[in-house]
Amino acid sequence: MPILSALQYGCMYELKLYDSNSDRKGKVDNMTDNELIEIAYEAEKMAYAPYSKFSVGAALLTDDGKVYTGCNVENSSFGASVCAERTAALKAVSEGNRRFKAVAIVSSSKEYTYPCGICRQFLSEFMKEDGKILLHDKDEGIKIHTLGELFPEAFIL
Repeated sequence: MPILSALQYGCMYELKLYDSNSDRKGKVDNMTDNELIEIAYEAEKMAYAPYSKFSVGAALLTDDGKVYTGCNVENSSFGASVCAERTAALKAVSEGNRRFKAVAIVSSSKEYTYPCGICRQFLSEFMKEDGKILLHDKDEGIKIHTLGELFPEAFIL
């Protein structure tokens, strides 16, 4: 059984997985997809969603193995609300991490919750087309897409 340790540094978690079985399926670097989903569910608990009552959590894995979490933060001026995926991405970029490998997205519905169009465009700035988008449904389990599948024609300057 793997042991996951999370060291919190401000807004970022540096995660290390210690496991003797290096051939496990579903790995994102040293972290399983399930572990990234679990971290996203922890982030979802911090959501501020008094208007929609729909909380979302995200866990973003950078190329250097760091994980940044995010939750949705609503505002009475709806346009000022921020999605969980962008919250995690903004935290990563503000800490100097600009290359993302994967993002897990979960919600209070416990059904597959896809990133909105703005989040897809935002992620495309820092994630390659083969970057993994992990979604979770309580009955169906994990579904994996690439960013390129979900956003095949990103706007790029």
